[in-house]
Amino acid sequence: MTICHPHNLRRPVYSSKPFGIRVSLPPGDPFARLVGADWEKTHWFATERERDEALTEMSRRYPFFRIGDEPALVFEPIRKGS
Repeated sequence: MTICHPHNLRRPVYSSKPFGIRVSLPPGDPFARLVGADWEKTHWFATERERDEALTEMSRRYPFFRIGDEPALVFEPIRKGS
């Protein structure tokens, strides 16, 4: 898809986003019964810094969790081609 007016973009368009975060479920997670044991989502970033900042934000304990709740996702930094 082409961009009609690239000057209107809030941030630059990167054609290559080699840095990623793979999000998956830990083994035995009950949520896997709903989405499947092989569920995963990958987020791609143009720079390693962007990826690392997003990884920190995604893996932190959110303030609205109940006492004792912990994130039940596995976050893995990845890079295309390696």
